[in-house]
Amino acid sequence: MILCTFNCRVNYGENLVLDFGHLVVHFFFSDGRELKVRHMSHPAQYNHTLATILVEFASAVYLSDLTQLFTWTCTRCGDLTKGFEIIELVVDVEHCLQAFVGVAEDPLAIIIAFRGTNEHSLQNWIEDLYWKQHEINYPDMDDAMVHRGFYTAYHNTTIRPTVLGAVERAKKFYGDIPIIATGHSMGGAMAAFCGLDLVVNKQENKVQVMTFGQPRIGNGVFASLYSQLVPNTIRVTHDHDIVPHLPPYYYRLPQKTYQHFPREVWLYNIGLGSLVYRVEKICDGSGEDPDCSRSVSGNSITDHLVYYGVDMGSDDPATCRIVMNSNVLNTSTRDSGGNIFLSRDPASSLLKLSREFDDPEDPVNSD
Repeated sequence: MILCTFNCRVNYGENLVLDFGHLVVHFFFSDGRELKVRHMSHPAQYNHTLATILVEFASAVYLSDLTQLFTWTCTRCGDLTKGFEIIELVVDVEHCLQAFVGVAEDPLAIIIAFRGTNEHSLQNWIEDLYWKQHEINYPDMDDAMVHRGFYTAYHNTTIRPTVLGAVERAKKFYGDIPIIATGHSMGGAMAAFCGLDLVVNKQENKVQVMTFGQPRIGNGVFASLYSQLVPNTIRVTHDHDIVPHLPPYYYRLPQKTYQHFPREVWLYNIGLGSLVYRVEKICDGSGEDPDCSRSVSGNSITDHLVYYGVDMGSDDPATCRIVMNSNVLNTSTRDSGGNIFLSRDPASSLLKLSREFDDPEDPVNSD
């Protein structure tokens, strides 16, 4: 799909989305030819409204104030996510990882959000983002290879058992509602592994994944199998964002190179004179559409840190510091590794919880 306006040229067989301020217009053109799809026969459908909601969750999970985050009173807990109730918030202190599980009113779904890398370590992380492939220990995924670091961050830390346990608790109370996993940067990679885990190992059949600025996480075999198992997946990329270009894609090494799974939505701007319009280009079903983000150089960290106008970095980029008031500190639990868990019974009142944790005393800082 290509997005254009007024006097721009349209290529047939592609979709267009234009954003005029708050008005988003979708155009669909077809010359009767079938879309070439390498990975799946029914690519995920992009929903702009859902994307603007989920990007707020992917942004909020970066915050260091666990009190505000757990009671959903944080500065990034905006109107689009009003009524969200966190069931579990986990901080893996050793690996500087953070995630939460909760239930949203609109859409009515279990939301899982994973924090990405903070800006302080982003450059070092990018420099290290190359050939560390690892066999995935899943049934019927022979020859599928994945990035060892991303796979380990989800599977071999406190994150996975805590998230899966919270999902189980939420389903017992709310019933068989959809599950949506989201995240930005490395958090997007973890969200993708979580979605696959829920489908393959927990036999969940209402799983959706939407990520922002996600790197490649596996080889071509993995990308193909992933798209079959978790077809309702959208990867949003932004202009010249460097991270979706990593690890590099080597078309001369098809068996070994990392490849994206579909479906990409590429955000960028076009200018007409003094006017600038935001474009949301819905890409083809290959995962590596040469006319989307791969058509430009991936050289911008700035583009990586903003999606849909929302800041996607930590509020304290220099460290993995966390903040809690004394009431939250006293009600939280820690394991032998110092990892922090904040849990809530889905039946409890969020308003009551917020009042209980409203403490005028100085917050407790932890690094």
